[in-house]
Amino acid sequence: MPRPSRRWRAGAAAGALAVLLAACSSGDGGTGGGGGGEGASRPFTIGLSNGFVGSEWRTQMVDGVEAAFAEYKNESVVDELVVESADTDVNGQIQQIRNLINRDVDAIIVNPNSETALDAVFREASQQGIEVFAIDQAVTSQDVTNVVIDQAEWARISAEWLAGQVGRGGDIVVVNGIAGHPANEMRWEAAQKVFTDAGVNVLSVADGNWDQATGQQVMTNLLATYPDVDGVWTQDGMAQGVFRAVQAAGRLDQIKISGEARVGFMRLWNEARADGFESIGVVNPPGGAVSALHMAVNVLDGRQFASGRMNGNTVHVPIPYTVDESNFEEHWGRVSGENDAYSLDGSLTRDEAAAFFQ
Repeated sequence: MPRPSRRWRAGAAAGALAVLLAACSSGDGGTGGGGGGEGASRPFTIGLSNGFVGSEWRTQMVDGVEAAFAEYKNESVVDELVVESADTDVNGQIQQIRNLINRDVDAIIVNPNSETALDAVFREASQQGIEVFAIDQAVTSQDVTNVVIDQAEWARISAEWLAGQVGRGGDIVVVNGIAGHPANEMRWEAAQKVFTDAGVNVLSVADGNWDQATGQQVMTNLLATYPDVDGVWTQDGMAQGVFRAVQAAGRLDQIKISGEARVGFMRLWNEARADGFESIGVVNPPGGAVSALHMAVNVLDGRQFASGRMNGNTVHVPIPYTVDESNFEEHWGRVSGENDAYSLDGSLTRDEAAAFFQ
């Protein structure tokens, strides 16, 4: 017979304690609110499921979790980080999560490949007493706590900047990420509304798959079809490629480009500033996974989210900052020594994460 999991044993012990306390007291000692409870037993085992590795952003995300986990491990808060990270489809990510369930983890941090298609395996994890936290993009499953920036707000910031640059009646093209991906769809829905409300004409939408080389080729093709376009709205992971395509066409002084808060793009931006080039980069922090790790430790310790801190099953963490011409020098001076793939970052501190709880 297989041994009971640590969650089963902790739950049984908590249940026995609750019965004993109930027998000894008739008062109402409840704290109210949902979630939390007795918590699991330290040290905690944490799982990480990442279903897409074709982006430097994801590498930085994993590295950040590993570094933050090491700090907790030094304090004996956690014992093992089990990482499932590979380019895979939804079925592959389902298997990743099942692997983590079988490893008897206490919590899973997942960057999901689908908003809804993982619901069944999330339920499996929840039924095993595992806390699940989605990062980067929210999922609908009520068995999951989303710890994310507002991807719609992220998109609105740069879309409003571009709409202001090209003006009402301006013509733009769009280089999006991966069609159907939750973050991509949420971003584009918000940006599209901005452009519609501002009277900006979207001539064409193409997918660059969050890849610089693909983004460059896609933009080159769009320029061949729409040589007189006024601007291009793109997402992080492709702006450097888009810039190079526009530069090769000799139109940097005519086409407005929404950029990204990554060193490679900022390096090109810096070089072109002398000729009047301006852009914008909204930080999409890989450190969101670190914020989720801090949240997971609080939940596993039995703490409950404070009233008003959750919207349904979602906790929105702030977008760290936006880079534009007004603060470019400050941020460039801080990151110019990083490699081109580095994303400007930010995460909640432990104290900031703890403030989300009672």
